[in-house]
Amino acid sequence: MSLVPGMPLVLGTTNVKKCRELKPVFEPLGFSLQALADFESPLEVEETGTTFMENARLKACQQAQHLGCWTIGEDSGLCVEALDGAPGIYSARYSGPGATDAKNNEKLLDALRNVPLHKRTAYYVSTIALSAPDGTVHIEASGRCYGRIIEDYRGEGGFGYDPLFEIPEYHQTFAELGMTVKSVLSHRGRALRRFMASFAKTLAH
Repeated sequence: MSLVPGMPLVLGTTNVKKCRELKPVFEPLGFSLQALADFESPLEVEETGTTFMENARLKACQQAQHLGCWTIGEDSGLCVEALDGAPGIYSARYSGPGATDAKNNEKLLDALRNVPLHKRTAYYVSTIALSAPDGTVHIEASGRCYGRIIEDYRGEGGFGYDPLFEIPEYHQTFAELGMTVKSVLSHRGRALRRFMASFAKTLAH
């Protein structure tokens, strides 16, 4: 099934904020991005991959086959170098069952309690995959953004670890940066630009 404007395009996530961030990117191309919340019985995909990209593929392929729609799978997270890359692929569930952004952030701060600021380097990773309804992956893209984990929360915007993730050159956290600046600098913004370049080529064919 070819991908053409006007067809349903699903973002395989329950994160409403992610969907809100990405909708304006696809609308000019004739696609209305739908979240899993727009469907009665979306699949609960188990993130059993060992990398961000493996999990992005799982979310895209399994959900696409289940819903019968072209689906975008996205997986992202934070890697802290002083913690050997943790929380990594477990970023969303870092604090265990019932994890929330607040609990995850508190666990991260606790893990870095005795680590000086100059050793709190970290980077965000975003991976994106697009699957056809038959489960075939047509596009993959990834991006990174480097920064550091500060010792106190700053800013009201964003989600996840954003209030703790500072871009040193800007002296601001992701939660302090406006959406326009964040979309340029962020891991998701970088991955999305690469993804959209391939997406446009897919439409052309």
